[in-house]
Amino acid sequence: MSKPSPVGTVMINAARQAGRSLARDFHEVENLQVSKKGPADFVSNADHRAEQIIYDSLAKARPGYGFVMEERGVVEGTDKSNRFIVDPLDGTLNFLHGQPHYAVSIALEREGQLFCGVVYDVAKNEIFWAETGRGAWLDQRKLLVAGRKRLEESVFATGTPWLGKAETAHRQFANEIAGMTPVCAGIRRYGSAALDLAWVAAGRFDGFWERGLKPWDIAAGIVLVREAYGVAEEIDGGDVQTTGNIIAGNETLLPKLKERLRRAKAFGED
Repeated sequence: MSKPSPVGTVMINAARQAGRSLARDFHEVENLQVSKKGPADFVSNADHRAEQIIYDSLAKARPGYGFVMEERGVVEGTDKSNRFIVDPLDGTLNFLHGQPHYAVSIALEREGQLFCGVVYDVAKNEIFWAETGRGAWLDQRKLLVAGRKRLEESVFATGTPWLGKAETAHRQFANEIAGMTPVCAGIRRYGSAALDLAWVAAGRFDGFWERGLKPWDIAAGIVLVREAYGVAEEIDGGDVQTTGNIIAGNETLLPKLKERLRRAKAFGED
C-alpha cells in the first residue's frame, strides 16, 4: 500500500474536517440560508463554512501556498509554485434537496501541473486520493479504471447544462445523449462531477464527459483518473482546465466515446 505524502495527508485531513461540518448541516438543510449567484448557481451557509474550514486548515499547514476556491476566488500566495484548487461542496443541488451524493474536492497544482487530488464522498465516508507517481486509492485500496473496450458494454456518467446556459448548450447535450444512448449500456447523471471522475478512477463508471465545468469541479478528479491508469483530457483537444470540457475513461474506450460525441456535435451543426 502507498501512503500519501505529508501534503497529501494535510489535504485528506482538511477534507475530512470540512466533511464533518457538511454532514451536520445536511441534516438541518431546511434551516440553511440559501442564495443564488446565478440562474441555477446555489450557495448556502454550508458552502461557506466548509470552505473556511479548508482554507484555515491548509493555510496553517502550508503557509504561502495560493488558493483557487469556488467561493473565495483566487488567493495569491508567496509560494508561486504551489496552489490548492478547492470545491468545498461539489453537488450543492443534491445537498440542498436532501440527496446524499455530494463531495469535498481538493487538488494541489505544483509548477503549473496537477500533482495531488482528494475527493471525499461525505455520505459514504469514502476518501479517494491520488498523487503523481503514487497511484490512486480509495482509502487503502489501489484504484484502476475499468477495462471494458466496447461501448455497448459500458456505463457512462455525464452532467446536464445548468438552467441559464445558452440554448445551444442544451441542444448540443440533447444531441450527445441521442447519439450515445443507442450504443452504450447506460448513462447516469448523479450531479457531482468530482464523484463522477472518482468513480471512473474506481472502475464504477467506464467513462465520463461534461462541458463547461470549473477548475475546482474537475482538478482533483483528473489526478485520480490519470493515476488510475486512465485518461482525462479536453473533449476537443484544448486545455481542459480552461474550457472545462472534460472526457475521461480508459485509453481504448475514450476514442470511441469522443467519436460519438464528435458526430453528435456535427449533427447539431447541420
